[in-house]
Amino acid sequence: MRTRFILIQTSHAGNVGAAARAMKTMGFSDLVLVAPRWANVLRREETIQRASGALDVLTNARIVETLDEALDGVTHLCATAMIPRDFGPPTRTPREHLEPLAKQGDQHVAFLFGSERFGMRNEDVYRCNVALTIPTDPKFGSLNLGAAIQVVAYEWRLALGGYEVRESVNPVQAADAQAVAGMLDHWERSLVDIGFLDPEAPKKLMPRLQQLFNRAQPTPEEIHILRGIAKAMSDATKPPRGSLPE
Repeated sequence: MRTRFILIQTSHAGNVGAAARAMKTMGFSDLVLVAPRWANVLRREETIQRASGALDVLTNARIVETLDEALDGVTHLCATAMIPRDFGPPTRTPREHLEPLAKQGDQHVAFLFGSERFGMRNEDVYRCNVALTIPTDPKFGSLNLGAAIQVVAYEWRLALGGYEVRESVNPVQAADAQAVAGMLDHWERSLVDIGFLDPEAPKKLMPRLQQLFNRAQPTPEEIHILRGIAKAMSDATKPPRGSLPE
């Protein structure tokens, strides 16, 4: 589904870069700026720094003078307005509106974001199919423009199917029962050596440790560490080399 993000009269260059970054992380690239404060905003150092590598989005971005130019080809228009209007399109949360929208087939969707100082004008909101509002704390609903774009971009990508989450580490394999049993035998001897376990009255210490390690499912590497600890406990009870018995 074609998607465009439109920023109206943006006054802070850094927010343009943040917008490009937010869009790229969610796989969107069509950015249009309507009458921004800086004519060279796409080339300003602050913009480039805040984009954090999303330079292709900045390179392909367009600057236009009017909202009409920015809306060329758009079939479904979403305002982003934190302040409810007495008149105009229905107000919805992004998730409430975007999930069913994603199922409507091919659309050219645009998200409008107003200026940092004044938000969106009523006449621009009235042109939209919906006014999206991010459900924030009623006592403090102020969102940075870049943050708001990130939330909307994420919700729209989620509605479109999202991206697969990849494991950041290789899956671990638990040690087998024989390795766990061998480690527990080692621990039992070491606990006796340090006087923590009375072999004449062991009670349920070792079965409880058995259950603990069954729940923990240690890996072979962790079994190796635990056996090293057991060895260190036993070695601590032995007299130093070269010392004579008293």
